Amino acid sequence: MKIGDKVRFLSETGGGMVAGFQGKNIVLVEDEDGFQIPVRINDVVVIDTDDYNIKPAVTNSKIKDEDEDYDPADRPVTFKDEPEERKGGDALSVYLAFVPIDSKEITKARFETYLVNDSNYYVTYTYLSAESAGWRLRSYGEIEPNTKLFIEEFDHEALNELERVAVQLISYKRGRTFMIKPSVDVQMRIDTVKFYKLHTFQENDFFEQPALIYTIIENDKPVRPLVVDAKKLKQEMSRKVSEDNKKPMLQPARKQRAKDEPIVVDLHAGELLETTAGMSAADILNHQLDVFRKTMDEYKSKIGTKLIFIHGKGEGVLRHAVIHELNYRYKKCQYQDASFQEYGYGATQVTIR
Repeated sequence: MKIGDKVRFLSETGGGMVAGFQGKNIVLVEDEDGFQIPVRINDVVVIDTDDYNIKPAVTNSKIKDEDEDYDPADRPVTFKDEPEERKGGDALSVYLAFVPIDSKEITKARFETYLVNDSNYYVTYTYLSAESAGWRLRSYGEIEPNTKLFIEEFDHEALNELERVAVQLISYKRGRTFMIKPSVDVQMRIDTVKFYKLHTFQENDFFEQPALIYTIIENDKPVRPLVVDAKKLKQEMSRKVSEDNKKPMLQPARKQRAKDEPIVVDLHAGELLETTAGMSAADILNHQLDVFRKTMDEYKSKIGTKLIFIHGKGEGVLRHAVIHELNYRYKKCQYQDASFQEYGYGATQVTIR
């Protein structure tokens, strides 16, 4: 009897494939569901059929003797070793990665999405994208320990679907005891403008080619908390504003930007706020418009200055609000859609007049 043999239980119905041995007297029988059952060697018999309820008329060894063409090397390899664990891998770390297929033409390139499991845990996942007021499932499945899993391939036209994504994770180990990890439910905003800029794809530990890596959870710490107290959030925002007002005005160490280089302001809530938990849609929109007005007022005397406001496509609420401000509050300024090649969909260029 050896690994790969089909066996039937003698004392009860059922059987499976020999997956390994424990000592001299115990054989591990893997059933159809992938579970390995320890059984005494004397309680199983080798068979040559998939029906484990039929008692074989002859033994497997006799069949081999009668079949002169039988070669054990022809037997398919069905046993799969458990993934090896690595030192430091018991802290859960999972990443969402975007890899350009051809980085030489980044504005035309297609991209691949991967989930990277950099831990000793199996991870069951769901990968979703926001759609209207709900979510759409893009992929689900299981990732083995210390592996990366291809999820999907997409082009620039699909970027609008990826402005908001969510990843849910449940982690566990097989065949051994382990520490339970809390389930993970992370929502994040993907900066689609980065998919038009080659320098945003960086060297990394997981791929041979440059990639854009977003952290879902690292060393057991999710990318951001799931529940935030609204009162504490407002206090934290007030404290941050107060600290910013006290900071000394430092001169930049690098050279000043070129005269014709536009000023880019990303109005996405994910860029302006650490979290939007506890805030209504109206609160978020008002904060975005406050940033827009402060930027316009800061540069309103600098004739010829170009400002790029990135508002995203989405449902167009923020864009309409920005256009309304330009038409009624800043009538002298000219505006147009910003360059698609540089900023993708959902950006407006304003020229101070």
